[in-house]
Formats: sequence, C-alpha cells, structure tokens
Amino acid sequence: MSINVSSSAMSTGPGGLLHSMGSHEEEGKISGRVLLRLLAFVAPYRLQMLLATVMMLVATGANLLTPYLTKVAIDQNIASGDTGGLLTTSLWLAGALAAIYLASAVRTYVLSWVGQNVLGTLRGQLFRHLQELSVAYHDRHIVGITISRVINDVAVIDELLSQGLVSTLADGLLLVGTIVVMVSMEPRLALLTFSVMPLMVIATVLFSRRARVAFRNTREKVGAVVGNLAENISGVRVIQAFGQEETTQSRFQTINQADRDAYVDAMSLSFIFLPTVDVLSMAATCIVLIGGGLMVARSTLTLGTVVAFLSYVSRFFDPIRDLSQNYTVLQAATAGGERVLELLSAQPNVVDLPGAQELPPIQGQVELDSVSFAYSEDQPVLHDVDLTIEPGETIALVGHTGAGKTTIANLVARFYEVTGGRVLIDGHDVRDVTQDSLHHQMGLVPQNPILFPGTIRENIRFGRPDADDTDVIAAARTANADDFIRNLPDGYDTRVLEGGINLSGGQRQLLCIARAVLVDPRILILDEATSSVDTITEAIIQEALDRLLEGRTAIIIAHRLSTVLNADRIYVIHDGHIVACGTHEELLESSRVYRDLYERQFVDSAFDE
Repeated sequence: MSINVSSSAMSTGPGGLLHSMGSHEEEGKISGRVLLRLLAFVAPYRLQMLLATVMMLVATGANLLTPYLTKVAIDQNIASGDTGGLLTTSLWLAGALAAIYLASAVRTYVLSWVGQNVLGTLRGQLFRHLQELSVAYHDRHIVGITISRVINDVAVIDELLSQGLVSTLADGLLLVGTIVVMVSMEPRLALLTFSVMPLMVIATVLFSRRARVAFRNTREKVGAVVGNLAENISGVRVIQAFGQEETTQSRFQTINQADRDAYVDAMSLSFIFLPTVDVLSMAATCIVLIGGGLMVARSTLTLGTVVAFLSYVSRFFDPIRDLSQNYTVLQAATAGGERVLELLSAQPNVVDLPGAQELPPIQGQVELDSVSFAYSEDQPVLHDVDLTIEPGETIALVGHTGAGKTTIANLVARFYEVTGGRVLIDGHDVRDVTQDSLHHQMGLVPQNPILFPGTIRENIRFGRPDADDTDVIAAARTANADDFIRNLPDGYDTRVLEGGINLSGGQRQLLCIARAVLVDPRILILDEATSSVDTITEAIIQEALDRLLEGRTAIIIAHRLSTVLNADRIYVIHDGHIVACGTHEELLESSRVYRDLYERQFVDSAFDE
C-alpha cells in the first residue's frame, strides 16, 4: 500500500528546494534560455506548426498582393477602359481575399488545437512532477501559489507557444514585405512614409522598458491572490468561528488591489502605446495623401500608386501594433515560464538510489539505529535515536508538541532522509530499496482523514484499484463502516463531496481504516485516529483499529490514554531523545516526563474512560 494513496502524508517542518533555474533572469530582460526550454513543449507538434506557418505565409503573401492588384485595376484597367482586364484583376483580388480567409481560418484552428494539447501536456507534467516531489517541498510552498503556477502561468505560456510565436513571425514578415514593396513601388513616397519611424522607435523603446518590469510584476501579484484565496477558503470555518470575515476580507482586498494595480499599470502602457501607433499611422496617411496628391497633380505619380500606398500604410502599422501586443504576451510568458520551469526543475529531497532494489515481502521489524534528523542545519529534531519494534508489535510515541514523534514516523515511511544513522525494515536500509516497494507494504491512518472525489467504493479501493466489490465490502465490515454506508442514499455508490463534508468525521475515519484494511499493510502508522471524535464513535473506531492492528507492526502517535494502554510499549520522546520506554504502569513509576504528560495531556481522557 502506498502511504500517499491510503491517505495524505504527515507533514512537519520545512524541506529544501533546488532551483536549477537559479535566480530570476536580470530584471527587465527576456530570457532566451527560458523561451528555448518552453519551445520544447511545441516540438511534438512540429508538423502542425509547419502547416500553420505555411498558412501564415499564404495569408501574408495575399495581404501584400491585394493593394498591388488595386493599383493594377486603377492604373491599367480602369484608366484604359479595359473591362476584360478589370474582370481578370477583380477575380485575382477575390482569390487573394479568399486565400486570406481560408489560410487564416486553417492557421487559427491548427494553432488552437496545438495550444490545447500543449496546455494539457504542460499541466499534466506539472501535476505528475508535484506528485513526485517530496513532502518537504509541499511543506514549504503555499498550495494556492502552486495552483497559480499550474493554471495561470501555464495559460499565458500556452498563449505564447500556440499563437504568439507564429503571429510574431507573420507580423514580422508582413512588415518587412510591406517595406520592400513600398520601396520598390515608389521610393520617394516610401521615404516620406518612413519619416515617422524615429518617433515610432522612441515610443517602442520606452514602452518595452516599462513593460518588462510591469508584466513580471503581474505574474507575482496574481500568484499572491490565488494563494491567499486558497488559504482563506480552506480556513473558512475558523474565520467564521472567530468572526474574522472583515479582517480576512481587508487582507484579501489589499492583495487584490495590488494585483489590480499591477495589471492596470501593465495595461496602461498598452493603452498609451497603441494610440501612439494609431496617431503615427494617421500622420503617415496624411503624409501619403499630401505628398502623393502633389505628385499625382504634377503627373509624376499615378493615382493607383497613391491608393495602393494608403493600403500599405495600414499594413505597415498594423504589424507594429500587433508586435507590441505580442511583446506583452512574451513578457508575461517569460515571467510565468521562469516560475513554471523553476517548479519543473525542483528536485525531490528523497530519491531512489542507483541500483535500489525492490523490498521483498516483509515481516514488519522496524529499527532506528542512531538516527538523527534536522529539517535544516539550524533546526535539529532527533538526536541519536535507537528504537526496535518486533514484527506484530504495537508501540506508542508520546511527548510534548515538537518533541519529534511525527518525525520518527515520517522517517520510517521515508518521507524524509535521515541526516545521521539508519532506518531498517527487516534489516533493509530504507535508502537501499525503492520507495514504491516500501510504501506498498506500509499504511497510514491520519488524525485528519483524507478522502478524494468519487464514490465511497472508489475511496475504499483507492490504494488497491483492482480490488473487487467483495473485497471492498469485507474491508468496510472489518472497519465497522458497512452499516453506515448501506444506510446512505446510494450506499457504496454515494459520492464523496469535496473534503468529505457530506460525511461525519467518524465516518470519514472509518473509511480511511477500511482503505488501509483493503491493502493489508505489514507496517501501519496511526496518527491517533480517535483524537477528534466523541466517546461512542471512538469506541467504534477503536474496535475497527484493533482488528486492523492484529498481526501487524504499528507505530502510534498517541494523544489519548486508550491508545497508550493498548500499546505493547510506550516510548517517551523529549527534545529529540527517547528518555524512557516501558508500559503505562512502569512509566508512571519511573519517568517524570511521562507522569507530567499523563497529568496534563491524558488526564481528561482518563477521566472520560
């Protein structure tokens, strides 16, 4: 049984994150390295991208052809009264317009198809990588910000990869083509048109400098919004219980305002730059009208050339406008890409060593040999811990908060690597075997039961998807869950709502026990499954746990006296050391720390029992 499958992992303390991306690129510069790595996601669709590129070339060529055909129609056909030639030219013009329409439609469809596939692939890789990252990574990173990486940053990357790159190429070709045609058609008028270019260059440089910073800032702010939102939704009961709706609303409003301000600041650049392009375009149009009109009046230029030039002026500035918008997409995608690639580059803290062997079927002996552990160099948790559990034994770990109880359980499950000593399962160092083979012979029943979307039947067989209905029902009966399940409207096919809110805490815990029963683990970790339920429900759960523990090695993080009394041995953890070991009666006589725990932590439950 995979512990990650049977329930969520217990998490305490921070872990490290390796950033192969290093620090962010120098503020304000587009990273070519980031773009190259992002382009790898488009590589599987090179044929589709080639088709889109061909369609782009067809549309660009047709766009450049239509003004010239207009010139031919005016100067050659209309001026000479050649109706036949005019019909022919009109047919060519209609064909060019049809080519623009069809090529643009095909390009848009193909790029959209590629975009959705890239989007799915990238999000799938991120999800898979998040599953592979160690518990330490998730300890240190806010869930909402991680979600923002997978949803928001990936979406803007997809916009660049599927649309922005080809559109940028198309605009660049159209701009260059327009310049070439205008110069070859009438150099004098072309030079007059290009007289506004110095102003265009100045506006573009000023825009690009500000945009670099602004669009990186938007990616950071939207991540903060999603992170705060996820945090508040998950804690809404506590917020309401303490009447802090206004406080949290004010905090969210501050973060949301910062996001809005960042977005408005970024968009305001476009709102200033785009009208500037339009003004310069109108100025160029006026220049063409005045200069071209004077040339026509002096019979040094044909009317058709002036009309064609007016069309080319529009085609000259449209790509500039589009390129500026694509530049903002590029900025946002680069900022998002840095964060997505940073996430993909994060390495698990716990990995299978080269040559790691499959752990054979175990009896369930657990040994901690001089184990030390620290979440960071300045945060030691365990110091030279020695502990041996024989197959089939149940031991309880007790101690004050932060003593190291959960850390011991996490090291046995190899959620973290020891910083000193060894953890042995049936004599095998857990670092020498594969994590998968280890976890499939271990199980976890957490203090806070975790269920997943789906039916009750699917949740029970989550750790063993191939189990048949007979095995599922048998596991539910062993866990004392069958009766309440059959009383639900749809029985085993009842759907579990998000967070299991349509079930009581005790019912959720019984389902977690049934899930553990079904996979039949040899080693079981219990983070006191009865600590948050009433006395009657506790008795039902305890009876189910007694069946589950029979013949298995069990490590129990104890919070209630009943668990302590049922254990074969009790280990008292204090400041990262095992300071005492024995039965309840022995420890009451011999351990001051245990007596203090008993009087302060267990006295209420002892009274109830």
